[in-house]
Amino acid sequence: MVDILPLSSFPSYIHLLPAIQTCNITNLPENYFLKYYLYHALTWPQLSFVAVVRPKNGYRQHKPGSVSSGGPEEYPKVVGYVLAKMEEEPADGIPHGHITSLSVMRTHRRLGIAERLMRMSQRAMAESHRAHYVSLHVRVSNTAALHLYRDTLGFQVDKVESKYYADGEDAYAMRCDLKHMWLNWDDDDDDTATAAKKEDGDKSTRQQEKSDGGDEHPDEGDPVGDLGKKDDGDDKEKQKKIKVKIGRPLGVGDLVEKNEAAAR
Repeated sequence: MVDILPLSSFPSYIHLLPAIQTCNITNLPENYFLKYYLYHALTWPQLSFVAVVRPKNGYRQHKPGSVSSGGPEEYPKVVGYVLAKMEEEPADGIPHGHITSLSVMRTHRRLGIAERLMRMSQRAMAESHRAHYVSLHVRVSNTAALHLYRDTLGFQVDKVESKYYADGEDAYAMRCDLKHMWLNWDDDDDDTATAAKKEDGDKSTRQQEKSDGGDEHPDEGDPVGDLGKKDDGDDKEKQKKIKVKIGRPLGVGDLVEKNEAAAR
């Protein structure tokens, strides 16, 4: 199974760089020093992606001090990559990304790997760096790459650069707009502001209720019945005062006789 993963997802991705360089040398005439790959990996680690074949027995972690066998079970086999960056000093003053190199091994072509590598790199440029567009150069004779860039990914030819390559061949300078992939950061800010405003409103409401009620425990509710109410004026005279004898217990019969006598 082939996985498309960010180069930065590997704890020791520096070990993958020689395999990426091998993939480049095997398939492309434009080659780079190893430090150029390292420069991309350290500066824009989230923009470069690799296509790797997942080992059948899983990844074996290399322990410090142990001798590595160099087998395919230790690190995944690299079958493709896209090396990308952000233009540090764009001539037009617009932040944009650039595809430095794209390659897929012949044994794994026609599987959509190159398209997936490109799309993931473009999305990372738009979401991480808010790139306005992505640019690249391609040989005018590379019909397969032109089909991918122009027909599948929607790149457009910006201009033709004469004798761009070392062997004197011309290159198409192409670009593709990325603004439609931008994350809407304004919505996140609005949601945060709305939540903060609601919290402030709830806090003000609680403070207002406390100041209006003056009760330390407003959830206890109003008093029930006449107990605890204070009457003014004539209401005090209407209140009955009941005296209860204590000290000598009275039976039920005594109480009934006293009530009947009082009624008569």
